[in-house]
Amino acid sequence: MGFDNTDEDVRVELMRELKTASQLQHAWIMQTWQSEPGLHPAAAMLLSDLAKNGETRPSELAKRRFVDLSVVSRQIAQLSAAGLVDRRPAPEDGRASLVSVSEKGRAELARWRAGYVEFMEKALGGWDDERVTDLTTRLAEMNADLRHALGSDAPPADTNK
Repeated sequence: MGFDNTDEDVRVELMRELKTASQLQHAWIMQTWQSEPGLHPAAAMLLSDLAKNGETRPSELAKRRFVDLSVVSRQIAQLSAAGLVDRRPAPEDGRASLVSVSEKGRAELARWRAGYVEFMEKALGGWDDERVTDLTTRLAEMNADLRHALGSDAPPADTNK
């Protein structure tokens, strides 16, 4: 069976649209960062991950973000130098550390989120909350299934809700 480009699988088109959405989000992030330089956007995203998921080991952050531990370590060093994260020894293993968002980090995240929400409201101004919620739910289910397919510990999403 040959490749027929006129009858392309809808899953391929979905991935194209997701890639485009990712590129557009990245463009907004870089545009914002260039107008207000400071913390690198990747470190800011790690801080956001920490705020959402709570205190954790750097190795768990790396695993959850699908990056090498050295990448996370550099980002944590940047966040720590800026006073945006707190570190403490892991109680069960003094050699390991646990990282969490500091109060200053929470304030900075709130400021960044306000700008992001303003951008998304402008971009999706014609969307009602139900439409946004529906898309968010579907993307979360898809991301859980993708993580599972990649061998992550996350179970596949329950789409029978």
